[in-house]
Amino acid sequence: MVRFINLTLAGITSGVVFAAVALALVLIWRSTRIVNFAQGGMLMFTTFLAWSVIDRGGSYWLALGVALASGLVLGAVIERVAVRPVENKPPLNAVIVTLGLFVLLQASAGMIWGDTPHSYPPAFTIKGLSVGGTRLLLSPFDLFVIGAVAAVMMLLTLLFVRTDLGLRLRASAFAPEIARLQGVRVGRMLTLGWALAALVGSLAGVLIAPSVFVGPAQFDSMLVFGFTAAVIGGLDSPAGAVVGGLLLGCALSYVSGYVSSDLVTFGALAALITVLMIRPSGLFTASTGRRV
Repeated sequence: MVRFINLTLAGITSGVVFAAVALALVLIWRSTRIVNFAQGGMLMFTTFLAWSVIDRGGSYWLALGVALASGLVLGAVIERVAVRPVENKPPLNAVIVTLGLFVLLQASAGMIWGDTPHSYPPAFTIKGLSVGGTRLLLSPFDLFVIGAVAAVMMLLTLLFVRTDLGLRLRASAFAPEIARLQGVRVGRMLTLGWALAALVGSLAGVLIAPSVFVGPAQFDSMLVFGFTAAVIGGLDSPAGAVVGGLLLGCALSYVSGYVSSDLVTFGALAALITVLMIRPSGLFTASTGRRV
């Protein structure tokens, strides 16, 4: 029983990070109908910037602020410079652009910081908490990870549901032509959507960095698992991204603990195929009828 609890706690901790990456992908998909395959490269690059701050003697919190700010700017610049020209073009164009951006960011990081992975310090101790003499796989840093992602998701929910800016963002995503007629600057809203998505991805990168180290190729699995979580929950559903991340995190933790850690990637693939066979649009995407 203790083992099951520990695996569940470990799954929740990794699952919230998957959920953050999935949420970043969902935010971009809902606004521009583009799957951002560059998300892994973007969060890797901003995490490298945060590592550079720490390597030069800066605090963890200063590095976190640099990562979030640089993610915000990077997302806005990429949308304006690289994505805007292909937003209304065939979908394959956007796929090629985002894949090209991923390669460019990864190569740039390798040239600037090298290919050797670097350790990244956690904000708090990673020693598991003790409850009733039993050591749990839940540390103060894990609680910080869960709380940070939960806080960001709550703030995004409040932004989209309770503010005029959120209303303009949603209008620009779902009915851009009507939004333009109402005086909404759709282009600026789409840029802001990309910036917010990059900010969430940057947070995920910094939070997972102590576990995977910081290197040009260290975050590739984050994109794979984040994309899997987004598809499981539904690319049109922010709530689905969160639930999908938690489900995937727990599932992979059980596979690693009860079967073999070598089968974690296969477990993610199996979960993805199972959901696609049962509900291709995702668990939380509303079904639509079609007349034939």
